[in-house]
Amino acid sequence: MALEQSVSRRRLLQLMGGAAAVGTLAACGGGNGGSSSSGGTLKVIGAGSQEAGLRKALDDYKKAHSDFDFNLSFSPADQLQTALRAQLAAGNAPDLHAVYPGNGSAMSMVQLSKANLLADLSSQSWTQKIPTGFKGAFQQDGKTFIFSPGTSVLGAIYNKKAFATAGVEIPATWSELLSVCDKLKKKGIVPIALGAQTPWVTQLIDYALVPGTVYAKTPDFDDKMIAGSASFADSGWADAMDKYLELQKKGFFNDNPNGTTYEQATSMVGTGKAAMAIQVSAVLQAFRAAAPSPDDLGMFPFPATDVAADNWIPGGVVVGIAVSAKSKKAEQAKKFIEYCGQPEVVNAWAEAVACVPVYSDGDAKVDPVLTSFLPYLKDNKAVPFMDQRWPNAEVQPTHFAVVQELLGGKTTVQGALKKMDEAYRKSA
Repeated sequence: MALEQSVSRRRLLQLMGGAAAVGTLAACGGGNGGSSSSGGTLKVIGAGSQEAGLRKALDDYKKAHSDFDFNLSFSPADQLQTALRAQLAAGNAPDLHAVYPGNGSAMSMVQLSKANLLADLSSQSWTQKIPTGFKGAFQQDGKTFIFSPGTSVLGAIYNKKAFATAGVEIPATWSELLSVCDKLKKKGIVPIALGAQTPWVTQLIDYALVPGTVYAKTPDFDDKMIAGSASFADSGWADAMDKYLELQKKGFFNDNPNGTTYEQATSMVGTGKAAMAIQVSAVLQAFRAAAPSPDDLGMFPFPATDVAADNWIPGGVVVGIAVSAKSKKAEQAKKFIEYCGQPEVVNAWAEAVACVPVYSDGDAKVDPVLTSFLPYLKDNKAVPFMDQRWPNAEVQPTHFAVVQELLGGKTTVQGALKKMDEAYRKSA
């Protein structure tokens, strides 16, 4: 990037704490190099938001290793959670594949490592650089199973020209947000593009609101949930979902969100048909690609309340890569991950996907679009993505489903949260 902002690594890592990845991954098919039947070819399946960083790392590694080749493709999140998970269990998975940090989904590091489906990476030197606060995203029972380049924040990606057309500025409170949306709508611009047909997108507005409606008031909410002294239904989650529905009832979403895909919503914001989408910074490049100019787009923290001090942000370690425990080319795949662990590669990958490097030799170089998020990190007003401390892989898909039901008028907020509470209480 032409402009970058440096942040003290030690301070940033202290602020971000432990984190896990939200399912933020768009499909983007493709391949590179060789045939999958070639003896030296590594089969790699990534998630869409990884493409810019993962492809560059593979290309650069190949240039330096003449005996290395790879076959690269990308899968949408639902296929990663189902088809790829089944392939892993059957022993015919790719050699190297996407994995979500922490716990909370069928393709999370904790779930896969417990099933003995991931190769141990603990002997690699870069694993010693993982900050203490991040170990829960990378490690299970003291062993490291995935590599991830850094942390992503979640907020509103917005079209600057659309905001200028409506004569509105970035909102700092919930009431200001509603006013901005109203003015955009009156100008014929869709205020918020929502591609809820793509399941992982359903969770993002809740994830943007819950830090303010829950954690700003109850920082130890996750501990209380684990102890059984709190619930989704009797918490600020209800306020967040009420606000989610308020946006819909006021007509601030595109028509038929449940029939709109992530890709369609991305295009709407890029072209200015819609003003905003609530998204993670890791997919910013896809929005930039959909815009006439990358400079047309910005990003800001999504306000959840009318009390400025209570408007916190979510952030988490982005989706990583791991080696299949049953891969016949595990050693080759491990060598590539060891290469990825070098600080210069970490920094390049993190910059490519608009996230903050998990570690570096010096100060972190941060995409300028993230500048407005940095004060929240400095003031300890950032919390991990919500699924990080969920105890099993049932809660996240339940959350996807109930949001679609809410948007379709098929359930109530309390009905939705009751289902999430029931999923949470299932054994891990």
